[in-house]
Amino acid sequence: MADREPKTNPPEGESGTQTITEEEVELKRPTLYRVILLNDDFTPMDFVVWLLEKVFHKNLGEATRLMLDVHRKGKGLAGVYPFDIARTKVFQVKTLAQKHEHPLECIMEEDEGT
Repeated sequence: MADREPKTNPPEGESGTQTITEEEVELKRPTLYRVILLNDDFTPMDFVVWLLEKVFHKNLGEATRLMLDVHRKGKGLAGVYPFDIARTKVFQVKTLAQKHEHPLECIMEEDEGT
């Protein structure tokens, strides 16, 4: 019972009740970042497809189409994510590419649509 606050009488003229008002909070969507794979002449196409399936959860058809975009256009958009997720995806791609001794590069840039 030592945890109880001592009872005090409200100041004269006040009822002892408090009014709680809700504060208006404006929510803002997080800034999104584009994760982009960059083409090189050495990373095997099947590795890029596998990586897109594993890291970006693309199905085989999507992964193949995106790999061909990277191959033909020099780069391809793997996904658009909030900052922390985009940074993690870039790290995963670079780590897996390095582990498999491929020079594949992956970058992130702020999405201008947000």
